[in-house]
Amino acid sequence: MFDNLKDLAGKAGGLKEKAEDLADEHGDQINDGLEKAGDFVDDRTGGKHGDKIDTAVDKAQGLVEKLGHQD
Repeated sequence: MFDNLKDLAGKAGGLKEKAEDLADEHGDQINDGLEKAGDFVDDRTGGKHGDKIDTAVDKAQGLVEKLGHQD
């Protein structure tokens, strides 16, 4: 069982590194996509949840920036 957990932890670490690399290399494109997705959802909901959508997009973009600055 512990071997499986070690394998899982190793894979999770690899995924985190990949996410950091992608965020570092393509952060602007990811942020643009998040903005477009937020605008799309806002449009589809008739603007009823605009503040919540903006908050979610801002938090997601902040996470992308944080991941992109990992060393």
